[in-house]
Amino acid sequence: MKKILLILALAMFSFANAQKGTILVGGNIGFTSEKSEFQFGETTKNSFSFSPKVGYQFNDNWTVGGEFTVASAKNETATTEIKNNNFKIGAFVRYSVPLSQTFSIFADMGAGFQNEKSKVYGPANAYSKSKADGMYVGVTPALFINMKKGFGLNFSIGGLGYETLSYDNNGPDVSKFYFNFGQTFNIGVSKNF
Repeated sequence: MKKILLILALAMFSFANAQKGTILVGGNIGFTSEKSEFQFGETTKNSFSFSPKVGYQFNDNWTVGGEFTVASAKNETATTEIKNNNFKIGAFVRYSVPLSQTFSIFADMGAGFQNEKSKVYGPANAYSKSKADGMYVGVTPALFINMKKGFGLNFSIGGLGYETLSYDNNGPDVSKFYFNFGQTFNIGVSKNF
């Protein structure tokens, strides 16, 4: 029994140290497509996002690094088409706690700059565009499942955050606080090198 406990303790200790001093590479890819029918027509909305991260795990539990997101969305009705392109770049800090050799929980806190460009095509060839810059900050808790040798899947169900956007040409200043636990579901991959 003592040998088994010693082997388990050594396995947990080696797992925790295997991550220290490594490079973390990971991210999410997302796509949504929604179609709604109304009395006066139908609406279709498609969106795509790509969010990679690269970080350095300087401690058994702490990782620091950079992140960015590229996203686009298109919303069409019978008379209007709206295209949005978003870009975010910033830094993140991750605190992770291994639960076993297979499972870990972590929380990412990210902050940085964001940009949005929007184009609206209306009836009779009407066209307008807008541009906005702002900042974001957010915290996302997640679960990591180690599939093999530091390669694994990340699962999250929402987070907490604050965003601002200031539109050009005397446009509005927008600020948004969100708490979306249970309203979103994200799956990502990551690998420690």
